[in-house]
Amino acid sequence: MPNLSKTKYLPCLLTLFRQYGYDGATLSKISEATGLGKASLYHHFPKGKDEMMTTVLDYLQDFMQQNIIAVLQSEGDVLTRFQRMCDRLNEVYEGGKKPCLFAVLLMGSARDVFHERVKTIFQVWIDEMTKVLVDAGLDRKLSQERAEDVAIAIQGALILSHGLDDFAIFQRIIKQIPQSIAESKII
Repeated sequence: MPNLSKTKYLPCLLTLFRQYGYDGATLSKISEATGLGKASLYHHFPKGKDEMMTTVLDYLQDFMQQNIIAVLQSEGDVLTRFQRMCDRLNEVYEGGKKPCLFAVLLMGSARDVFHERVKTIFQVWIDEMTKVLVDAGLDRKLSQERAEDVAIAIQGALILSHGLDDFAIFQRIIKQIPQSIAESKII
């Protein structure tokens, strides 16, 4: 099972790509972190770093579907669903301490290769938040804007928290989002 061998290295690859980005995660760093020689890396990932990143993105897309999108599609009122989503994101980003791989990928040479994939993942997330808000009775256009505002708030809080080494910023935003949505405030 070749995918099983790839799956074994996912946590390590995710950490490396989050920390160094696509360009900075050199084969030497990947080899050192995984304990695999370069020949073994190519055995598991014949197409090299692009295949490694694609495998990580496949994993993240599945994770997002099962843990974020599924929460938004679950039963419950708007506040409950957004609260669950924020709780999951808080776990994923370890209270803001882990950077967003998608944001890292949009910088450097990887942008051209992976932009459409990242765009799709973000769009699915925004679309699902929009559906929840429309189902709650908000106008479609306003729902779309609010969903985009949530994504902006979360992504912006991650970047600012890392830039200032103050993860309380991310935690504050994550706590404010559900209530802001419930009160129909623009974040």
